[in-house]
Amino acid sequence: MRSHSYGSDVLAGSRKRVIPEVPAEPGLVVEEPGGFCGAVVRLEHGTVVLEDRHGKHRVFPLSRAGFLLEGKPVTLVPAKSAPAKPAASASGSVKVAGLRARTARDSRIWVEGKHDAELVERVWGHDLRVEGVVVEPLDGVDVLADRIEEFGTGPGRKLGVLVDHLVAGSKESRLVEAIRDEHVLVTGHPYVDIWQAVKPASVGIRAWPVVPKGLPWKEGICSALGWGEPYEGWQRVLAGVRSYRDLETPLIGAVERLIDFVAPPPEE
Repeated sequence: MRSHSYGSDVLAGSRKRVIPEVPAEPGLVVEEPGGFCGAVVRLEHGTVVLEDRHGKHRVFPLSRAGFLLEGKPVTLVPAKSAPAKPAASASGSVKVAGLRARTARDSRIWVEGKHDAELVERVWGHDLRVEGVVVEPLDGVDVLADRIEEFGTGPGRKLGVLVDHLVAGSKESRLVEAIRDEHVLVTGHPYVDIWQAVKPASVGIRAWPVVPKGLPWKEGICSALGWGEPYEGWQRVLAGVRSYRDLETPLIGAVERLIDFVAPPPEE
């Protein structure tokens, strides 16, 4: 029998495959071998949190060759220490440490109802306190023209108005088209109700149910999902919103434009 010159490790002397280590910087897009593809959100306790394009979060261990980057295996490692980034508010803006709310200015943002006001406060409350802008419920756009006249606008007394279901041909669009005041900016989103501007995944559903015509929208949603009364359903929706990432893009853009419009220039 021929004797073998190999040692106990038959791979001894062969080149081992080198798996590159990649810093897990927030926003880096990688794929987990199981097929989940997402951007790095954060590291915590030896794991990485990824967010896919639908806003869904998954947690994976930081194992060797545990991810694919541009189709090639990599090992994610904690990023090197860097200067601390400024804390961000729920809207994504830079958070002002030790903020004391500015005295309310004359300008206002009006929204259609209580739920709209609570959602805007949830995400943009910090920004609004920085600017000293108050959000008030309008209780429907039918009274918009009269309320604007009562308010009395001017250069330092602007109004920003957020409208639900602002789509071509809707009742809302016809009412808005009649507004001709340069100190009033009306923006809106295409959703029937502000609830629908929250991403379904954020409230634990696959999609918002379709409510038959003639049935009140909130009641129809709560009935279809087994959420009880509308006030109970709203608590579920609001609890699912932690930041702007939980909202649909049209609503985010609409509110940002309103804040920019009513907020005074930096030098004021």
